[in-house]
Amino acid sequence: MQNNDPHSSGDAPAEDYSADAANPELEALQARVAELEASNAELRETVLREHAELDNQRRRLHRDLEQARRFANEKLLGELLPVYDGLESGLAVEAADVASMREGLGLTLKALLKVAENHGMSQVDPLGQPLDPERHHAVSMVDAAGQAPGTVVSVLQKGYVLNDRLLRPALVAVARD
Repeated sequence: MQNNDPHSSGDAPAEDYSADAANPELEALQARVAELEASNAELRETVLREHAELDNQRRRLHRDLEQARRFANEKLLGELLPVYDGLESGLAVEAADVASMREGLGLTLKALLKVAENHGMSQVDPLGQPLDPERHHAVSMVDAAGQAPGTVVSVLQKGYVLNDRLLRPALVAVARD
């Protein structure tokens, strides 16, 4: 019998691909596909859980930041309450002499400054110092005997700094050149 297949060399036996030989390979591949599909489903579920957890963390962070913004001044305002009470008490006094009223206002101012210092605020009082345009605002120049030109000779309004950041420059008069 002659082989009419141009691709075969008459000497080689034809390979036998029986259904029995292909079945174990097919079953192994199907098992591998099922295993990969299960792994894929598990990974998808993990990603969804992680995504949900991330969303929950974002919501908690947003809520915590909002709470922090709303109550950021709680400590400061709590410390200011005694100052407020002192001023209110001073205003409630009907007949008081000026000296005791001044003393009460002085104590209240001292308490207010203490609260401000506790929160990082300090006064800028540049009297006798050279003008610093970063912290002082010169509003006038005056003749001042014995003072070097550009020296602060009077403070019209004190300045304030919060943790080395200028809140308000001091308004000053400086010695003329």
